[in-house]
Amino acid sequence: MTDIAFASIPINNPFLERLGIQLTEWSPGYAEMRLDTSPDLGNRTGRIHGGVICTLLDSVCGYCGLYSAPGEPVLRSLTLSLTTNFVSSGEGTTLVAKGYIVRKGRSVFFARAEVWLDDIELLATAVGTFKYVRA
Repeated sequence: MTDIAFASIPINNPFLERLGIQLTEWSPGYAEMRLDTSPDLGNRTGRIHGGVICTLLDSVCGYCGLYSAPGEPVLRSLTLSLTTNFVSSGEGTTLVAKGYIVRKGRSVFFARAEVWLDDIELLATAVGTFKYVRA
């Protein structure tokens, strides 16, 4: 795998920043986040903890529905439901989460997401329902 530098977009979320999650792509209906793996993110088996993966799935699902162009009002949301499926595990250096809008309404949106290990192995998927909230 080659080392590629990714520009980080301001994420404005203290919890995600503390974990080291970076928002690397963001456009209408799509968001991508990256997190470098480390032993601190592991569980007792030495694999990435499922809670870390769920955090990425939830976050990238939410962010894909919140894009606003520069100068437009900032959008915010709450998670109403999130269904996750763990499909694999492995060892690698970077978790890559990709979120996609499925359907968007006035007050609620539906999204799906995937977490990949090094952009090669699919680790987990999710579908979620999110509600827009006023700032």
